[in-house]
Order: sequence, then C-alpha cells, then structure tokens
Amino acid sequence: MTEAPTPTDSVAAVFREEYGRAVSVVLRTTHDLGLAEEAVQEAFAAAFQRWPSEGLPEQPGAWIITTARRRAVDRFRRDAARGEKEAQAALLRTEAEPEPDVFGDDRLKLLFACCHPALAMPARVALALRVLGGLTTAQIAAAFLLPEATMGQRISRAKAKIRDAGIPYRVPSAGELPERLAGVLSTIYLIYNEGYSAELGAPPARTGLRSEALRLARTTSRLLPEEPEPAGLLALLLLSESRREARSGADGVLVLLGEQDRGRWDTALIAEGLAIVRRCLQLGRLGPYQLQAAIQAVHSIAPSTEATDWRRIVRLYDLLLDVSNGPIVRLNRAVAVAEVEGPDAALELVDGLELGGYHVFHAVRADLLRRLGRVHEAADEYTEAARLSPSAGERLLLDARRRALGQA
Repeated sequence: MTEAPTPTDSVAAVFREEYGRAVSVVLRTTHDLGLAEEAVQEAFAAAFQRWPSEGLPEQPGAWIITTARRRAVDRFRRDAARGEKEAQAALLRTEAEPEPDVFGDDRLKLLFACCHPALAMPARVALALRVLGGLTTAQIAAAFLLPEATMGQRISRAKAKIRDAGIPYRVPSAGELPERLAGVLSTIYLIYNEGYSAELGAPPARTGLRSEALRLARTTSRLLPEEPEPAGLLALLLLSESRREARSGADGVLVLLGEQDRGRWDTALIAEGLAIVRRCLQLGRLGPYQLQAAIQAVHSIAPSTEATDWRRIVRLYDLLLDVSNGPIVRLNRAVAVAEVEGPDAALELVDGLELGGYHVFHAVRADLLRRLGRVHEAADEYTEAARLSPSAGERLLLDARRRALGQA
C-alpha cells in the first residue's frame, strides 16, 4: 500500500511545481533576479514552518507568490541603497499587475532572461536550471558531469554578472532570439531529463518538471515556427515521453528499451513526434535535436529490438557527431555499433572515452563485457554504475544484472 504524503512532502511537491513560476512572477516586481530568488526561498521556508500545522492553503502557489512579494518589498525597505520610494514602487507594481495564468509566458520570459548572450553558454543553462527548474546545485552538477562546488561557483558568477550588468528581464526582440535559442533549448531538454530520471523507481515527485519542459518546448516551437531545432526538441521529448509508462515495472525496476512492452507505448505521442520529424527532415537544416529525434523515431517505428534498423541509427549518430561531437554522443553511438558490428568493436570505442564519473558509461561497459563473457570485469562495472546512478530504479536493475552474473 502506498503511504500517504506527509505535510512536509506536500510542501516539497509545491516547491517542485511552483518554484520557477514564483521566481518569474516576483521578478516582474523586483527586476532583480537574485532578490526574486531569495524572496521565493524565504517564502518556502515560511511554508515549511507553517503548513505542516496549519494545512496547505487553497491555492498554495498563490500563497507562495504573495508571501515572496512581501518579503521582496521588505528587503527593499531594509536596503538603504534602495529606500522607501523604491519599496513603494514595488508595492504599486504588485498591486497593479494581475496574477498571470500558470500557462502564460512568464516562465518563458525568465528562461530567455537567464540565457542572455553576455553569459557563457554553460553558465546560461546552469542558471536557468537553478532558477526556472528549481534544481539543486548537486542535480545541475550531475547533468554537466562536474563537481558540485564548481557548479555552485558558476551559478554564483552568472547571478553576479546579471546583477552587475543590469541585464533586463524581458523577452528579447525577434532579432535577438537566435543568439539565445541554444541555451533555451538545452535548458528545456535538461529539465525534462531531470523529471524523467527522478521518477524512475520512486514516487512521481518531479512530474511537474516533465510537463513543464513539454509546455516550454511547445511554446518555443510556436514562438519560432521557422526554426527547425525547437520543433526537433519537441519531437524528441514527445517520442521519449511516449515510452514512459513502459520503462519501469511494478517493482520500480528500470526496463531497458529492448525489453519494454511496446504495446504500452503511447501511439498518439509517437504519431505527433514522427510527423514533426518528417517536417524537420524536409527542411534540410539538421541540428542536434532533430537528429536525436530522428534516432528516437527509428526506435519508435521498429516492432522489436531485433527488427530495429541499427545501421540507420549508426548513420544518424555519424551525422550527429558532425554537429555535436561530445563523449556522450559517442557513447550512445557505441551502443548502436554493438548491434551492427558486435560488442568487441563497441568496447574498443567505449574504452577510448573519458567518462569515468558517468554511471551510464559503466553500465554500457558492463553490458559489453557481459556479452563478451568477461563476467568478473562486468560485475565490477555494474557495481560502479549502481554506485554512481542517481536513480533508484536504475540501481535496482544494475544490482540485478550483477547478481545474475554470479548465478551464471
């Protein structure tokens, strides 16, 4: 039987659902990104103190925003550099502006503000993940395969640069969109991945991140209908989402793509994603998200792993390497090479990668070693992959694979 959520769990759920929205709304009052985030954090701290005993308010998101706005105005009053006049101006903005619809564009505005070209690309994405997605520094560091302290410094520097340079909170003009687009798309993709991974083997604590990433992808694609990459990202997310129900068993254990019940895949999402991929391919302006979506499309139309066109997938990965030549792309390509040329050829490719701190690297290497009969080495790799994996469901699978080696 599933345990009922505790009051603290409920506050944490509101944080995950409302953090980015609250920051974006309060930012319209303060015009100061750092102050807006601090005010929202203080509002949630107050919620953690009050809600467990008082109960959740009827509209917890609105409660957070109202409290955060008040905290921001109090900050204005305490800050001698700003003074009472600025505090009164903030109050007038608070009273004059109607509460925006949760499906409006406030979060998209915040996303574009964080992805300002004055910031280096990694800093843009890291800051947007922190402010918009409410992700912890540790979660963002894991997404970038960096130490947590390094990522914390990067985010702090990005916030300071926005403050010191007076970067405005606004949607850029049409001419400014392209220079911010790569950061926006990367952030949406990583927000989706965090929500997707966090659910596996655990209660659906971050469902809001997945749905928000899909909403932002749709909104961005509508905003830039002539740009194929936003559409490519939307297709990629749709095709990934189509398999969500099949990727874990009743016990919460990860089910790999080749072992999934394809009858549980969402055919409506697949059809929508495939239609977008076809339109993108016709434009002939291929980018990394379109190519990743095309790879997922090949998986989506295959009736089984054995019937998958692996040679086509390898060719698509070759095209992807031309525009996004990174070690994780090469790792994923090696998985496809194993199906075409065998595990020996794939292992040679994998061993040339410097991804020792990445759990998927060890999981892939373990599987290749297992297929080659090198069971003791495979067991060590499964152990290391399980140690590094952030997902409970994935750890369960890796531990099961390691135990199966001993039984064999």
